[in-house]
Amino acid sequence: MKLQNILVVCVGNICRSPMAEFFLKENCLNHQIESAGLSAMVGHGADEKAIQCMDQLNINMRSHVAKQINSTLIKNADLILVMSNNQAQHIEKQWPSAKGKVFRLGHWKGQNVPDPYKHDQNFFNESCQNIQTYVKDWLPHL
Repeated sequence: MKLQNILVVCVGNICRSPMAEFFLKENCLNHQIESAGLSAMVGHGADEKAIQCMDQLNINMRSHVAKQINSTLIKNADLILVMSNNQAQHIEKQWPSAKGKVFRLGHWKGQNVPDPYKHDQNFFNESCQNIQTYVKDWLPHL
């Protein structure tokens, strides 16, 4: 199965999922990649600390605007990458049709991605590095 349409999900859609989305977009030019939040801060841009992390890697994600996950995004996605087991369970319970296509971003390392929201820049930098590593782990499978 070709994993052409990828949806990345976190809670607010201003920190983790946008970073993962933009890393994927850098590496998967022929894929449709979006991100959304389970409790999105709809209409907000990416967190300033997340932007700083990405700026250090020469990736500009200032264009990001947070959006709420919905049934259309779930239906259109071939692969849904989440930050934790709890998020995967929530999505599969809310949208049973998502079963089989929801995986943690840190799946290949058996890791969740802790939420850096309202933490210091060092926590964001660590999250950003982990997200970048986990995205690279997915690339051979996309």
